[in-house]
Amino acid sequence: MSKVYIHGLGAVSPAGWGVPALRAAVSQNQPLPVQSLPRPGWDKKLSVRSVPPPLPRPAFFSHPRLRRAATMSQYTIAAALEAIGPDAALVQSGALRLGVIVTTMAGSVTYSRRFYEEVLGNPAAASPLLFPETVFNAPASHLAACLNSPGINYTLVGDEGSFLQGLALAAHWLADDSVAACVVVGTEEPDWIVADAVRLFQKSAIHTSGAGALYLKKPSPARTALSAITDAFTFTHGQNPAAAARAMWRQLGPGTPAELLCDSATAPTQRPDWPGPRLSPKSILGEAFNASAAWQCVLACDQIATGSVPAASVSVVGSSQQAIGARFSQSPVTPL
Repeated sequence: MSKVYIHGLGAVSPAGWGVPALRAAVSQNQPLPVQSLPRPGWDKKLSVRSVPPPLPRPAFFSHPRLRRAATMSQYTIAAALEAIGPDAALVQSGALRLGVIVTTMAGSVTYSRRFYEEVLGNPAAASPLLFPETVFNAPASHLAACLNSPGINYTLVGDEGSFLQGLALAAHWLADDSVAACVVVGTEEPDWIVADAVRLFQKSAIHTSGAGALYLKKPSPARTALSAITDAFTFTHGQNPAAAARAMWRQLGPGTPAELLCDSATAPTQRPDWPGPRLSPKSILGEAFNASAAWQCVLACDQIATGSVPAASVSVVGSSQQAIGARFSQSPVTPL
């Protein structure tokens, strides 16, 4: 993979709104506080890590398209705009062809749950205003509307490995000159249904939500380059998550003492032989599926951009589908 560069990063997480808040939380290496979320029909509450309200209120919240937008759409747009930065004005004016890729696993669960609760309660009274937000590609559509972007726009639905699939797709679009730039966003939102599912399948995990974004362009080399993305090693009867992880690690390579590993570590998919520093953001932030994978990539690229490491590998072992990895490296060209 050549001449694909990371020009911007964005994040919304339980640490706060913005990459600096994410960086600060992970640098302290302490799990963030846990809140309680009621589960209907239960006296016992679920444990979650909530995204705090944004202060100050972002200007884009007043966009007419977002009057009833789901929380994950707000997260998506905030992370994307932070990553795109000043290029947003070029997109809005039509001077820059932008591709949009949004990846998610659960989708807009809150609005879906509310809509189907109304349907079950009284079909005649179910609000049609809720229905558009139940569609998986609503966040990507809202983002394009805010940016006035008519370019190619995809939503990938799958486990957290889908975010790296999105990066590979963005690189393909850039190589084919289908777009001049591409923003890839991994996003998830909070709901008791998802928190309960996490509790059932990952006993020690704490559900959280948010979004992370990488902004990619081919020209004008930046400080960080996307060097490689491994094959996706899917889970099958003959290849469980641990075996898929080992196959992915073989493609990522052995690493060096100076290289960072930013992993999705949960036993039995930890990599014991990595020789350099490592970050395991889920242990600090919680489980947010595609948003978690996006935060891994944001943190890896941020470490390179700030000069902390010359290269970083991202290891993602998904919840239900695949193990996939990516490598980022320091570009020899100083940003313009």
